[in-house]
Amino acid sequence: MSFSQTFAALSDPNRQAILDVLRQGEQPVSVIAENLNITLPTLSHHLDILKRCGLVSARRSGRQIIYSLNLSVLEEISEALIKFIGKKKPNNK
Repeated sequence: MSFSQTFAALSDPNRQAILDVLRQGEQPVSVIAENLNITLPTLSHHLDILKRCGLVSARRSGRQIIYSLNLSVLEEISEALIKFIGKKKPNNK
């Protein structure tokens, strides 16, 4: 997935709230839902977008699905931003 798609995924307040919950560590979908004021189908949709961007990972534990942050993708985004900010502007003479 491209950086522009990842940034678009990050621009949604609900997805930002999901990532904030996951900053505390791995969480089952039920715990994520308790922290947000959205329906389970909407939560599932947002989690799917975050998974497709590689921002979160999911694993099954019995009957539950456990979600976690994918820090390597967040680090890659941070590095890309630092490179972008560090680029010099062309001279406009």
